Amino acid sequence: MTEQTDQPFRFRFRVRYSECDAQSVVFNARYADFVDISVNEYIRTLFGDYQNLLDQDLDIQVVSLTVNYRAPARFDDVLEARIRAGRLGNTSFTLHLEFVRHGDEQRAAEADITYVLIQPSQMAKTAIPARVREQLEVGAPGVLISHAGE
Repeated sequence: MTEQTDQPFRFRFRVRYSECDAQSVVFNARYADFVDISVNEYIRTLFGDYQNLLDQDLDIQVVSLTVNYRAPARFDDVLEARIRAGRLGNTSFTLHLEFVRHGDEQRAAEADITYVLIQPSQMAKTAIPARVREQLEVGAPGVLISHAGE
């Protein structure tokens, strides 16, 4: 297994007004969206266009998502999702995300999401191929993608 460096993959985005609730903080359910867009950028960084996975008759499906909230995030905050690989099983893998407010490093939330790898043509789970496993193990250390305009 190749070890990741101390610097995880990072994705920055700005909290939009519509993502906040009556208490003027990010509504808890929006964190599932934040995980999804962050992991999408991570997967794109690892494997190129998502179509590259589909062209290999591979896809991922969510089997578990847990979120722990640490501090409120508000409209116009820039959040940075930091992503590292977690457990890599035979057919599934877990990614760990930390959502940190850019500028003051306040941790807003953390999440663990587990995917199962499937063959879309069979609609059945499949073993993680060696090349995919290696890319997940290595990750994208030090890569920063920002959609925040900071």
